Amino acid sequence: MPGVINSYKDLVVWQVSVELAVNCYSATKVFPTNEAFGMTAQIRRASTSIAANIAEGHGRESTGSFIQFLRVAQGSLKELETHIILSGRVGLMRDAETRKLLEQSDEIGRMLRSMIRSLQQKP
Repeated sequence: MPGVINSYKDLVVWQVSVELAVNCYSATKVFPTNEAFGMTAQIRRASTSIAANIAEGHGRESTGSFIQFLRVAQGSLKELETHIILSGRVGLMRDAETRKLLEQSDEIGRMLRSMIRSLQQKP
């Protein structure tokens, strides 16, 4: 039945977060090797943290815990956006790629805020 959430994998916000992480891995493949433990690692860690926190929060027993993990995912998203902006400004990432990743980030941010508001309204 469409719309039924049986797993965190059914959450659209988790699905698009995974896609963003995949795109971040692709974008950082061309970064210089001297960035392997710098910006490359930071972008990859922050991008995977978003989907991971959504999944972990969904697995918790309470709505309050889920909301808290969604907020942590929001923090990771803002961290990722900062790394993407910096990567563009220092020339590690092309403008078009920076824009694409930031657009995906904006969409995820809207989804996270909407999900948090929705969960906060539950009795």
